[in-house]
Parts: sequence; structure tokens; C-alpha cells
Amino acid sequence: MTRRQRLLAVAALLAVLLVAAGAVVTARLTGHGTPAAVTGSGSASPAGPATPPTPSPASPTPPPGAGLTGPLNLLLVGVDTRISVPGWEPHADAVLVLHVPAGLGRAYLFSLPRDLVVDIPAYPRSRYPGGRTKLTHAMSYGSRVPNDKAHPSTAQGYELLRTTVSRYTGLRIDAGAVITFGGFDKLVDTLGGVDLYVDQRVASKHRRPDGRHRTLVGGSYTGPQMVYLPGNRHLTGWQALDYARQRYTAGGDYTRQRHQQQLIRALARKILDQGLARDPDRVQQVVAALGQTLVYVGNGPKLVDFAYALGGLPADGFVLVGLPGAAVGHGGSYRGEQLQPVGRQFLAALHGGTEAAFLAAHPALRVKN
Repeated sequence: MTRRQRLLAVAALLAVLLVAAGAVVTARLTGHGTPAAVTGSGSASPAGPATPPTPSPASPTPPPGAGLTGPLNLLLVGVDTRISVPGWEPHADAVLVLHVPAGLGRAYLFSLPRDLVVDIPAYPRSRYPGGRTKLTHAMSYGSRVPNDKAHPSTAQGYELLRTTVSRYTGLRIDAGAVITFGGFDKLVDTLGGVDLYVDQRVASKHRRPDGRHRTLVGGSYTGPQMVYLPGNRHLTGWQALDYARQRYTAGGDYTRQRHQQQLIRALARKILDQGLARDPDRVQQVVAALGQTLVYVGNGPKLVDFAYALGGLPADGFVLVGLPGAAVGHGGSYRGEQLQPVGRQFLAALHGGTEAAFLAAHPALRVKN
């Protein structure tokens, strides 16, 4: 597999780790240089022509990402961005963290509520002074470009969100990715759809049974609704995206987080079961479907390094974790969400490398298949 094909492979793998909307973030790719070629040496006879160089045994070149032994933390952000509205500031509609412990044999995926009340640090580039508010606003506050309200910067917004998440969780964020709505349904269709167990009845706010968008009248949607009934289902691209977006259902946004995680795992397992990351032709199909809807964001290791590091995860190595929360209010008004103590304790366990033992003692946190 060529270097470009490996780059495309990790792009495809990271793509399935994002379910909600996104916007393009400019990649900053820096990392290790290409090892210099090993050259031979020879000696010349005083009375004759030079002796041809005798090649010396070449040392095996380590595979890309050989130095990435973990732990690794990837920030996966779905962004509510309405490009048709001039000056619309992107909001983080879904915030997920993938934690891969040392050894890279398992990965823990958890969501942070979009309305989680956090301390957002000051960000001079956007002239944001800092404050305590909902996590979703970190993207929009960071995206503001002074003297240019018509062109907010999603790259800046991502940077402020990354810093906010890192400080809240205590985890160093190594890299991240963002994807748009437009590419996600194409990705699922390119993979031939996805098989998923629907764990509760979900009525779509946005789609009709035939896939057409419902009509928006006076701020409310009208017309027949697509309904996802409990049981084993095969979902097409638009159905998978629509199902994962619904939060106006029993359990609200916490249910949506669970459904997003379940869909992510189903797609990741399909990619790993099919050996997609090692099949250049299939990778090309996926990347062609994605277009410019997915961009890797990271400092340090390159995409090719993460491709090899994550490509060895077993198909059943994705553990979904649901962090319970509760509403926060003041004077009868809703301010946002906060994690319950057990959720904060799980984050501390991740930081300390004891997450497996913690989940064994708190099995209710594991999201069912």
C-alpha cells in the first residue's frame, strides 16, 4: 500500500467515528521526516579501477506510527454549521472522545453533552474573554474573526473547543477530525449500508418515510414522519444519519449520544471486518464519496502514523461508555447539563489508566450492543 493509500485509509477509519454534522477544518500536518536511504561503501585498488560499492545490509524500516504505543486521545466533533446563512457561527452539536490505552488493544468512546456547563478559557484570537457556559459555545466563540463577521473560522473554533475539552477531562488531545452531513450518508452507502439494533422507537423530526425532508412551517415540521422501530435494522446512508440526529425522543440528548455511539461502533466493525483499511480500491471508493467533508486535525504524528496505530484495533475492541448527567438550573431557569459524580470519576480513571477496573466496578456505564 502506498503512502497516499494509507493516508486515505485512516481518513476512512476516522470518518466512521463521527456521526453528526461538521465543517471543514484546515489540517496542520507536521511530524516525522522520511528516513534517509542507506548507502553502501567500497574501497579502491591502488592499481586498478574502483571496486563497485558493496551494499551494506539495510536495517528494517519501522512501519509508520511505530512510536505510537498509546495512550492516545482523539477529539471527534460534529458541528452544526449552516453555510447558507452568511456569518453563521459553527456550534459543536456532538462532542466525542476516543481514548486508546497503552498497547492500542482497546478503545473507549464516550460523549460529552453539548449543553455541558464548563469553563471556556479566554481566546485572544477571537477576542473571547473566557467564561462559564455550555460546551457547544466553545466552537462558536472561538470561530469569531475580528473585523470579519461574515467569515467565521471553524479551525479557530475547533482549537478553543479542544482546549476546553482537554482542561475539563484532564486528557491530552492528540488529534481530531470533523465531518459534514453531506459526506456521511455517502460514506454509509459506499459501505453498503449498516446493520444496527434499534433499541427504542424513534420518530424522525426531519424526514419522511421516503427520505424526503419534511416541510418546515412557522418553526415546526409537518407531514408524515419516518419511524425507526425496535429490532435489527439495515439502514441506508440517509436513514443512519437521520436516526443518529434525533434528540427529541425519550431520553433526549443522552439517548442521541447512545445511538451515535452504537452507530459508530457498527460502522467501525464493518470497516474492520471487511479489511477496508488494507484494501486500496475500497479506500479510494470511500474517499471519493467523502470528498472534502472530512479533514484530520493534529499536531505531531501524521495521518499515516495514526493509520497504522489505529488499524490494529480488534473489531470487538470498541467499548462504548455512557456518562450520566443531570440538568443544571438557576432560579428555575435551565442553564445546561452537568455530569453525575460517577461520570467525573470515570474521567479520572482514564487519566490514571484504571478505566478497565472502573468499568468492571460500574458496569451500568457500558452502552449495550
